[in-house]
Amino acid sequence: MSRLAIFLLTACLGTSAIAADSIDANRKKDFGDITVHYNTFTSSFLPPETAQKIGVVRSKEKGLINVTVIKGVAPVAAQVTGTIKDLGGKSEVLTFKQITEKSGVSYLAPYSVTQREYKTFTINVETGGKAHSFQFNQEQFPAE
Repeated sequence: MSRLAIFLLTACLGTSAIAADSIDANRKKDFGDITVHYNTFTSSFLPPETAQKIGVVRSKEKGLINVTVIKGVAPVAAQVTGTIKDLGGKSEVLTFKQITEKSGVSYLAPYSVTQREYKTFTINVETGGKAHSFQFNQEQFPAE
């Protein structure tokens, strides 16, 4: 398994580097035979060579959400979209980029993290002709 795939899977399944919140501790949502794993972290935590390889700007004020869609035990391709909204109602569209490795597929989307605040993420996943959606709230803050 490549280092990038290992890092993304660890980031997806591990504890978030930028938030303390009350979302599902497993950071996953089950939809029948589909499981969606998700996680957020600050892009500055990516190793420089990984960030360059996947075209991500490293910054303490740039968050990333990582989404992996699993069917059975294998990652599968999906259409992933979403938004992030602050408590004031300001919304930002999440533009996901598909990252394909030998070990599977994951989706990354950058977003701004300029100050400490709670944000609501809405994630939409379509795969196999079925659409699934979920939301979670998470406290965000720039990396130190």
